[in-house]
Amino acid sequence: MKDVARHAGVSQSAVSFALNGRPGVSDETRDRVRRAAEQLGWRPSAAARQLSGEGAATVGFVLARPADTLGVDSFFLQLVSGIQEVLAERHLGLLFQVVEDVDDECAVYRRWWAEHRVDGVLVVDPRTDDPRPDLLDELGLPAVVIGGAPDERHPGLSTVWADDAGAMASVVDELYALGHRRIVHIAGLPGLAHTERRIRTLRAEAGRRGLAEVESVTTNYSDAESAAVTRRVLGRSAPPTALIYDNDVMAVAGVATAAELGFSVPADVSVLAWEDSALCRMVKPWLSALSRDSVEFGRTAARELTALVDGGPARTVRVPVPRVIVRDSTGVARRG
Repeated sequence: MKDVARHAGVSQSAVSFALNGRPGVSDETRDRVRRAAEQLGWRPSAAARQLSGEGAATVGFVLARPADTLGVDSFFLQLVSGIQEVLAERHLGLLFQVVEDVDDECAVYRRWWAEHRVDGVLVVDPRTDDPRPDLLDELGLPAVVIGGAPDERHPGLSTVWADDAGAMASVVDELYALGHRRIVHIAGLPGLAHTERRIRTLRAEAGRRGLAEVESVTTNYSDAESAAVTRRVLGRSAPPTALIYDNDVMAVAGVATAAELGFSVPADVSVLAWEDSALCRMVKPWLSALSRDSVEFGRTAARELTALVDGGPARTVRVPVPRVIVRDSTGVARRG
């Protein structure tokens, strides 16, 4: 900082004010200090920032899911891409950790808070009975919940959410219009709030239309479990005419399993994936899918968190409802 101050012709305190975004210096001085810092290749020390109470310049992201299901999950790859894009603009780091369950996730939050490791956290996979919002309120750790419905009980937490109920209703509309009456939803992890919203909506839409042969079956999001469930439901005496999968990987596994069993897609059974990705266009037939901008989802969540860290108010932000992209894997239901 002495070198920057000497190079810019200002005091060390002016350098501190300018580089940390504090009032007390003019815009002209702030620009001169930043140019001097760039010319000298100077960067603030994260350790020094923590000791001075200026924060860790790092955001935390913990994922409590089976590690072997993450490498093929396109949604999280795109989500993290959007998050990282915004954090990079602010020169903020992303501290990422995978754990076994929510209890371990809560332990990580406590440790990060005690060690001043992060300035805030991004929380994913909201649960129906979730201990994390209460804990984050207690710790006073800025947080954005990704994918959760608005929660009035925790006004200090921001929420970025998608309308899973509306998306599922649009899927049922599409399949019902094609004549499908026997529909199986091969869902993700039980207990996740978005899984439960999709299941409830499917049940409600089926009840509204008088459809008795509609159900949801939960899995761990893996291709192996998807294939096992697909094999089981297609082996029934009256198999479903349409299958909805909660991600693209499960849908691809479902198409392969259906082919192994002698089913043609979509002549015998229609298939629709919840998450659109390049994978949906790398199989035959191309998969109909629910499409959303997952990268922008990540950007939005990161912007909301940086706003909280900067002292802004908690907000609830709704992203656009995913829309159905019709391709070759959905068609008119067969008779019988």
